[in-house]
Amino acid sequence: MNEDYIKRINAILLYIDENLDSELSLETIAKIGFYSPFHLHRIFKAITNETLNAYITRKRIEKTASTLLHQKTVSITELSLQYGFNSNSSFTRTFKKFYGLSPSEFKKSKPKLSKISQVESKNGQENGLFEEYICNSINLINWIKMNAKVEIKEMPKLDLAYITHIGHIGLENAYAKLVQWAIPKGLLKEDSKMATIYYDSYKITEPDKVRRSACLILDEKTEIEGEIGLTTIEKGKCIVGHFEIGLDEFEKSWTGLFIWMNENGYKKADRNPFEIYHNNFNEHPEKIAIVDFYIPIE
Repeated sequence: MNEDYIKRINAILLYIDENLDSELSLETIAKIGFYSPFHLHRIFKAITNETLNAYITRKRIEKTASTLLHQKTVSITELSLQYGFNSNSSFTRTFKKFYGLSPSEFKKSKPKLSKISQVESKNGQENGLFEEYICNSINLINWIKMNAKVEIKEMPKLDLAYITHIGHIGLENAYAKLVQWAIPKGLLKEDSKMATIYYDSYKITEPDKVRRSACLILDEKTEIEGEIGLTTIEKGKCIVGHFEIGLDEFEKSWTGLFIWMNENGYKKADRNPFEIYHNNFNEHPEKIAIVDFYIPIE
């Protein structure tokens, strides 16, 4: 795929992220990417494997799902209107297509550590899923206590060069391209740090649609080209979990850190979580990653 096409679609993806509660007309979005409306449809689907309308609808539904998970007092009617649905009934129908539950049912459900619901066993008693959820939560809190150093930090603004990747596998290829671009420019130094920004959550987004950015933290102004983009992590307060873990322990570390956030009364800010790496795990004799997880908070 033409690198210029990818660069322009990246600008569109960021614009959509920041304007999910605004009108996202075809004409406006086409102007952001410097496409004609006709060509935008074709290029967008070729890069994201979704039509523009399907992508916007999915992102809006996922945004409402995230809000329902973390803000139990939110009004479903207000939420549906905020994100562009003409009526509560149309919002409910669309939401149910994604999650198999109405927004009100989803709101009452437990966060997906495993899908918690009122399932009955053969003898008519609850099958212990709630107890399993509590047990898993306790186990993950204990995992965090034993394997992480957790702090609240005021983080400075970070400038990054990045390549976008969509899907659960293949992020290492994006990092390889980024490194190949950075080395001849003298941007990859001994103390340089790589990072990953998460635009989606595995709790509410299908793995093959999860969008992440492979990033290099910059300490100087840099000219970019092709599919390389520039982005910023704005300064702000974060929960920071420092880990030394294997690759198979990333998921439970993230889940445990979010549980720690809830248990300690913090509220996630409307900014994206990210990771910053302090080593190349491939060079570690035990394939251990030394990494900081960041959850922006209010």
